[in-house]
This record gives sequence, C-alpha cells and structure tokens, in this order.
Amino acid sequence: MAKRTRKTMGEVVSMPSVESPSHAQTLATAAVAESEIARRAFELYCERGNQHGHDIDDWLRAERELREAVSSTAA
Repeated sequence: MAKRTRKTMGEVVSMPSVESPSHAQTLATAAVAESEIARRAFELYCERGNQHGHDIDDWLRAERELREAVSSTAA
C-alpha cells in the first residue's frame, strides 16, 4: 500500500470581505413576497402549457422578474 503524505504550503488564504447590500437591493429583496413569486411562477407554468419539470426555473425566473420590477421602481 502506498503511503499518503499531505504537504502544506504554510500560506494563509483570506476571503474577500462581504459588503452589505445597498439600500435599494435590500428594499427589492424585502418587497417581493413569496406568494407573489408563487403566483408568477404558476403563470409561467400555465404559459408553457402546463408542462411539468420546470418548477425551479419558473420560480427563479418569477423571482428575478419581480425583484427587477421592484428595484427599477425603487431607484
């Protein structure tokens, strides 16, 4: 059996700092209710002819559309 060795480089990797979101982004995130996203996702499902298998895509698209609409009116 081969012996495994672990080499360390002795380097410290620092992660970039996380900046807090802007006020407009915070408002956009807070202003979109899950019920609104669900309603729009269902509309997308119906527009596609009730085809199953795209629920996550519909949810993400609905969320993106609604947040963009809120952020464009907040700015």
